[in-house]
Amino acid sequence: MLQRRQLLVAGAFAAFGMPLIGRSQATERAQVKVLCGFPPGGTTDMVSRRVADRFRANGYAKVALVDNRVGVGGRLAVEELQRQPADGSVLLLTPASMVTLYPHIYSKLSYKHSDLTPVCTACNLEFGFGVGPAVPESVTTLAAFLDWIRANPDKANYGSPGAGTPPHFVGALLAQESGVDLRHVAYKGSAPGIQDLLGGQVTSFTSPIGDYLQYLKAGRLRLLATSGPQRTPFTPDVPTYAELGLKRLTIGEWYGFFLPGGAAPEVVQRTAAAIGQAVAAPDVIEAFAQFGLVARANTPAEQFRAVQQENAEWGPIVKAIGFRAET
Repeated sequence: MLQRRQLLVAGAFAAFGMPLIGRSQATERAQVKVLCGFPPGGTTDMVSRRVADRFRANGYAKVALVDNRVGVGGRLAVEELQRQPADGSVLLLTPASMVTLYPHIYSKLSYKHSDLTPVCTACNLEFGFGVGPAVPESVTTLAAFLDWIRANPDKANYGSPGAGTPPHFVGALLAQESGVDLRHVAYKGSAPGIQDLLGGQVTSFTSPIGDYLQYLKAGRLRLLATSGPQRTPFTPDVPTYAELGLKRLTIGEWYGFFLPGGAAPEVVQRTAAAIGQAVAAPDVIEAFAQFGLVARANTPAEQFRAVQQENAEWGPIVKAIGFRAET
């Protein structure tokens, strides 16, 4: 599996039409800074630091720093990017939802698409629907879970890492599609929600696949469905929502790099090449896999199209759910 992932990433990298960066092939930058809108130790921070480390190794920059600008749900880092020069010295690493979903749920968002220049992705992830000890062990499929909930409406709830996050909408769509009134319980991040799931305080939970992996191995949780277009390499025995007839729940997420708006094409291409080389490194691929992430670099053109397409797809979903963020 590792070899296959390396080939996939290398193939995407070759699509840039550029050679791998080396100290003999390109002028090394004195310093590059990666903005991260989330605290140290989390998934976004890990991705930022792994890529920054490879920037030093592959000759893109002598010094590569991660600047954690934590605040307002990750939006502070996006706002900070707008104040930076578009010369490739400052990048933003952010989940897709910041630029594809948030424009639909925040009425006064402080940035717009033209303020950011898409560079490329670093990795992809899917969401999983997990249940814990509050649900009988005999319930091993999503259909059985929904039948059990219909018979036990007082248990009809699901948690997510936060209101307005993609997992929140995956759960809300499940409720709509199944006709089951699943009440949403919003947490401040995945960790407290998973702990409540393990303790039986919440019946079910929607969250990135990586949040479940250690507990699945220990047999403490059951995963009933995943949200990708195909089964994930981390949970190959778990069906997708689409396989179960719930195609509207095919929703994923990616972590992507952006430059400030107006970045020159040659700056974008060189930055994308450095990122592509970074995420093709075996140690980076393995580090990402520990968090349930599949390393994947695309081209700037593909990244631009992804932002536009996913922004268009989120609009009807948000409208159907009827959610608006308070701030």
